[in-house]
Amino acid sequence: MNDAQAVLEFVDRPADYVRCILKAEPDVWQEKALNSIVTDQRIAVASGHGVGKTALTSWLIHWYMATRPHPQVVVTANTKNQLDSKTWRELAKWNQRAVNGHWFTHTATRFFLKEAPDTWFASAIPWTENNSEAFAGTHEDYVLNVFDEASAIPDVIWDVVEGSMTTTHAKWAAFGNPTRNTGRFRECWGRFRHRWTTQQVDSRTAKQASPEQIRAWIEDYGIESDFVKIRVLGEFPSQSDNQFIAGGDVDACMAYEADGYGSMPKILAADIARFGDDQSVICKRQGRKVLPLVTWRGMDLMKTADKIAEEIDAWSPDAVVIDETGIGSGVVDRLRQLRYEVFGFNGGESPKDKDTYRNKRVEVWGLMRNALRERIDLPKDEVLKADLIGPEYGFTPTQQLWLEKKEDMKRRGLASPDLGDALAMTWAVAPRAKRDKKSVHHQYGDTNSWMGA
Repeated sequence: MNDAQAVLEFVDRPADYVRCILKAEPDVWQEKALNSIVTDQRIAVASGHGVGKTALTSWLIHWYMATRPHPQVVVTANTKNQLDSKTWRELAKWNQRAVNGHWFTHTATRFFLKEAPDTWFASAIPWTENNSEAFAGTHEDYVLNVFDEASAIPDVIWDVVEGSMTTTHAKWAAFGNPTRNTGRFRECWGRFRHRWTTQQVDSRTAKQASPEQIRAWIEDYGIESDFVKIRVLGEFPSQSDNQFIAGGDVDACMAYEADGYGSMPKILAADIARFGDDQSVICKRQGRKVLPLVTWRGMDLMKTADKIAEEIDAWSPDAVVIDETGIGSGVVDRLRQLRYEVFGFNGGESPKDKDTYRNKRVEVWGLMRNALRERIDLPKDEVLKADLIGPEYGFTPTQQLWLEKKEDMKRRGLASPDLGDALAMTWAVAPRAKRDKKSVHHQYGDTNSWMGA
């Protein structure tokens, strides 16, 4: 490799590598992304269509392979077809044009240095939720993870790749159209934004995009439509097709400040977990004001009951709602033994409005959704937001609303919406008169008299 020394000049200059070695001229947004990967561990780029993100992905892989000793690069995409016919094919195209293209061999699944094929390579790995372990075990000094069309890659794959980020020089780049308003790609701009350097690319500013097509889309669908947000503006949609609660409503509630709620009844609700990934949550709401939620993990039921009792004593709510499904029944029994009056909530039971809702859980979520549309004061909590916008919905044959089960959300790679469930349960009761902190008269589902504040 007589020209290896020349390439080493571009170790920290990926944009110049693209110009001098790959003979391409990066767009402004592409150069910004290339420079970011030098200084930052993780970059995420959401873009409209036709801006050149697949080319950028290939440039990034090629630069990293040429300038790092014995790297391991893992490349995946939303589908095997995307990975094979676009991402991996694009890499082959640019390697043919590269000044140093003779260094490497490109196969259907591997791209490697001819002189070190076993230790200096990139792998194309189609993701599968049933074999997420295929992404584990990459722990070399120089690791690059590349996600193409990252919005549709399940959270479980993101979680596994997280394990490879412990090495000193590990890098992670995620690119995609912002097609989904939930999931880990969206959360690069949300609760994980402190870990990611993010960029959103408007197709109207990209030199490779078609102005004629962009104008046609805007004329046909409107600049405010989710279609144009995703395909042109590089923005996440206001609401996915089956998303029960719109992200825009949650954002508006987190910016809203309630007043005059001091005379309204106080409702405390608790969603109960024991051990594992789920968490127990206490939510306190007074009229339109929701206080910061209290969460914990790994606590047995007796300690959980004691913790809830402490919150009751400190806040003196007018009603207490406890999820009694499964292990929560033990907490309900213990609190009643301590002479606290609590309302045991079972989401699988029949709702009050049987024509509209399939069960009580979707009914309280429906009441909560109505309240969010009318505006309530939510704490600025990204985990709460993710929980609220995560569940999807559908209809039974008799047109009753049903809400996605926690187990189904986990299969999609999302966390159990524990904070969302706790907040929703504050709509399971409507206190009618305050007595004392251990005894309250309540009624299920009648919200009209105390919703407003």
